[in-house]
Amino acid sequence: MPANSNFQQAIREAQSSALIGPNVVNKALPYVGGGMALTGLGVLGGLSLQATNNPLFGPLFIVAFIAEIVLFFMASSAANNANNSKALPLLTGFSLLTGFTLSGIVGLAIQVAGMGAIGTAVFATGITFVIASSVGRKMSDNVGQALQGAVGLGLLGLIIAMVFQFVGGLFAPGMFGGSGFELMIAGFGTVLFVAMSFVDFYTMPRRYNDEQYLAGALGMYLTYINLFVFVLRLIIALQGGGRRD
Repeated sequence: MPANSNFQQAIREAQSSALIGPNVVNKALPYVGGGMALTGLGVLGGLSLQATNNPLFGPLFIVAFIAEIVLFFMASSAANNANNSKALPLLTGFSLLTGFTLSGIVGLAIQVAGMGAIGTAVFATGITFVIASSVGRKMSDNVGQALQGAVGLGLLGLIIAMVFQFVGGLFAPGMFGGSGFELMIAGFGTVLFVAMSFVDFYTMPRRYNDEQYLAGALGMYLTYINLFVFVLRLIIALQGGGRRD
């Protein structure tokens, strides 16, 4: 019985590390880059409205945020089913709307730390991508699976901390809304999504087949968008959250 159990465990481990989409990463990368470019256009659109103090920005932000969530679930479902002809236009709209909703934090970062903050966040995200694309593909199963488990637990912890921050900020804004707590979350989020960028290159060919490249592209896109956002949050927190003493 123990020998049989060990054999079954070995089979499960072999299956979990088998490549089911050896070409999915290379097929997904152009769409990750395209999504980033579309997001940049969305950011510019939002910033242009903010620069002119256009009263439509607030209502449009709410509409864009709701539409972004709807498009995410629709695009994710289509991409996971390898319905790429349906998923691609949905992902295009999702990327543009994501950029528009991100224009708020981008505008705040520019106000607090100047255009250098955006350059720093873009540079940090780009360097992470270059390193992760080389190292992540070569990770052993032991390292890849261990890092994947750690990232999963870290993401759960980050979500709990952010909910705690939001709820606590409603009742004790001085304690939970200050730059100290935000600095901790932003720093942890930055480290977490750096690690997740390595995990993406390891897990994608083990999770998606070659025809699910848009599903893989969506996951990787979200990793780097979140990394960019948390780097901005870290810069803002280091500047005191935008407060001028």
